[in-house]
Amino acid sequence: MTQLARLRFAPSPNGPLHLGHAYSALFAWDMTNILEGQFLLRIEDIDIQRSRAVFENQIYEDLNWLGLRWETPVRRQSEHFEVYKQASDKLRQLDLLYPCFATRKQIAGKTRSPVALDPDGARIYPGIYKSLDAEEAGNKIEAGENFCLRIHMDRALELAQRISDRALTYRQFDPETGMTTERPIDPTRWGDTIIVRKDIPTSYHLSVVVDDALQGVTHVTRGQDLEAATDIHRLLQVLLGLPSPVYYHHRLIRDEQLQKLSKRDKAQSLKSLRESGLSPLDVRGLIGLSEATSANLMRGLIP
Repeated sequence: MTQLARLRFAPSPNGPLHLGHAYSALFAWDMTNILEGQFLLRIEDIDIQRSRAVFENQIYEDLNWLGLRWETPVRRQSEHFEVYKQASDKLRQLDLLYPCFATRKQIAGKTRSPVALDPDGARIYPGIYKSLDAEEAGNKIEAGENFCLRIHMDRALELAQRISDRALTYRQFDPETGMTTERPIDPTRWGDTIIVRKDIPTSYHLSVVVDDALQGVTHVTRGQDLEAATDIHRLLQVLLGLPSPVYYHHRLIRDEQLQKLSKRDKAQSLKSLRESGLSPLDVRGLIGLSEATSANLMRGLIP
């Protein structure tokens, strides 16, 4: 029996949606229709300090205006911290996570020159607290010191490769060939990245992987800026025994300076475009995404 395709659009309610979000949402929507699958909306609000109800409500309004419809109930990540903790507990039981008490200032001061950066442009963790024994770490935790949990990358890679001979690859759709191929990953370029943040019992990487598995997501479409994150996501899928979707990392919508649109730079919102009189069809024209374009790109993903 053929598995029902399930795709998702997963915005964070920390600002208004812009044309970049419209491209990602419409692309996933078009692909869902071509695959005759189900379209999911997930609210990624683990950052409870920045998430706002007004932005979440605006997401629903914007997507409705674009003509999208989704399965209910909508999954809100802030309601599932215990599920993410269960996943991190499994990684801790495998001795793959360790507490890190370092501040950004300490990391900056310990990093050797030239500075080693991860794909997001952050300094790679130099291992300041990596050699702490359990008693020392326990004393710090008992004293109330803040800490995050980092993955011991060397151990994680060794275990993952014992679990699966495909641990260092993921399935990526290639629109140039119309084929789904195995793409290599290199988690080492992230260093011992954070899996559980100091302020909340999860991270973007952990919650996304857990949610995609629990929601039965079969195809993940997202921007090219998140392609490197697939290194960590595939690694976590192997370690946690979770299925791996097919990925497609689409182009980004950029401004006149060729910078990707972002909430931080106050890119023009979909709400303001709607209020100026534009239609959903106008939006498709602005981002260069007709339904025919999506269909041509998706041909290789149809089973």
